[in-house]
Amino acid sequence: MRRILVVFSLTALVMLFIFNSADWYASNAALPRYCSNPMKSVEIVREILISETPGEGKKRRPYIVAAKLIFLVPQQEGETMEAYMARLRSRISKSCGVTF
Repeated sequence: MRRILVVFSLTALVMLFIFNSADWYASNAALPRYCSNPMKSVEIVREILISETPGEGKKRRPYIVAAKLIFLVPQQEGETMEAYMARLRSRISKSCGVTF
């Protein structure tokens, strides 16, 4: 019984470390990349989520870069598009130190 408790505790600590590290990376390394033009990135994210064919006929790179924001700041279950966009802008603002 003691071994199971030790294994469970170690697993929980490793998972906690991984989640905290991922959050740190998103806040300190990944999100600051969007500080040069945060509003454009948010507009492209909206287009990706709404449009059936986002970026059709346009350069793909901005859309790929903006799509990473959807991974870094995922939409929560039941969250409206406007609430998600506001939360995304808030998260980028906090990371970049700017408001928009």
